[in-house]
Amino acid sequence: MIRTMNLELLRAIALSLGITLILETGYFLLTGRRNKKDLLLVAMVNVLTNPIVVLLYWLAFIYTNWNTITVLISLEVFAVLTEGYYYRKYGKSFKRPFLFSFAANAFSFTIGFLVQLVM
Repeated sequence: MIRTMNLELLRAIALSLGITLILETGYFLLTGRRNKKDLLLVAMVNVLTNPIVVLLYWLAFIYTNWNTITVLISLEVFAVLTEGYYYRKYGKSFKRPFLFSFAANAFSFTIGFLVQLVM
């Protein structure tokens, strides 16, 4: 039982990270940005934040009775703020790093949500 849950969690993290990387780097390119270092930065901050968000969401869902919407919003706010911080500190083409972070995460979340509805 625990082994199955661990494998499901690893699959969920891997799938979520893969889809997020595709969507958020795609969003970066769709917004007209072409700086290769910033593209790498987008990928790196998502490698940092996405697995944490997915893991904490699963742990909260399994081990608490917390409202899942509240947990999800809190975790997404964490991701937006963390990514925005790194975009501001290290990015070259982000005039409004927190707005970019919010928009990229909203884009990724919305597409991910729609994909889940179809599945």
